[in-house]
Amino acid sequence: MKIAVLVSVGRHPLSGVARYSRNDAAALTIALDIAKQHGAQLDVLHAGDPANPALAEYLALGAPRVEVLNTEGDACAALAQRIAGYDLVMTGTRAEGAFDSGTLPYTLANALNIALVGSAVDVSVTNEGVDVRQFMPKGLRRRVRVQSPVLIAVHPLANAAPRYAYARMREGRVVPVASNAPVDNERGAWTLGAIAAKPKRLAAPEKRSGHARMLSATTTESRGGSVVIEGSSVEKAQVILAYLREHRLVDY
Repeated sequence: MKIAVLVSVGRHPLSGVARYSRNDAAALTIALDIAKQHGAQLDVLHAGDPANPALAEYLALGAPRVEVLNTEGDACAALAQRIAGYDLVMTGTRAEGAFDSGTLPYTLANALNIALVGSAVDVSVTNEGVDVRQFMPKGLRRRVRVQSPVLIAVHPLANAAPRYAYARMREGRVVPVASNAPVDNERGAWTLGAIAAKPKRLAAPEKRSGHARMLSATTTESRGGSVVIEGSSVEKAQVILAYLREHRLVDY
């Protein structure tokens, strides 16, 4: 049995420093347990820059080595060529970023023409196939069984507790491997940049009692306010500023 784990480079939500992806770390932890139980071959793969220091953290999480496909072409095509023939492919649901699409598992499954199971929180391999428990909305779970080869996208709330050990980082290796994937002609149309902060909505604090809020949920009532139509732009701006100061949404 051959297992491949696809990992990406995460980013700290506050400092922005590159680190391992927590979602991919959960996928790696589940794959390590399966490989240990069944004596399977486990390969950890990444498509990108082999000099990124965050990749070494996957060694500390238990990966014997991280194989990096150093390609300037299509990363999805390079991964599809490398993992062809594997029985089980595991990855996170999506990378850690503000605008990551999460389409990589679907694109790879389509390129390999294999089954895809998403939002997995628990994975086990038996003689009958691969049993997956999926995350569903409102606390529901669904258990499905699929035959290999299969690609499984692990949910961030998976039942996995990654174990970090610095000694394993020193023992493992990050191995760059050249790839002959075709050139990605669409790469020039994309630009990479830092995560943009989402706009914060200004909301006035609620001053009504709990009883009044319960009544407003069952009845229709006027919440007050004013509509300013007449006047210059300066006068309208003064009305808005007065509202913000009244509700302490600005301090100037």
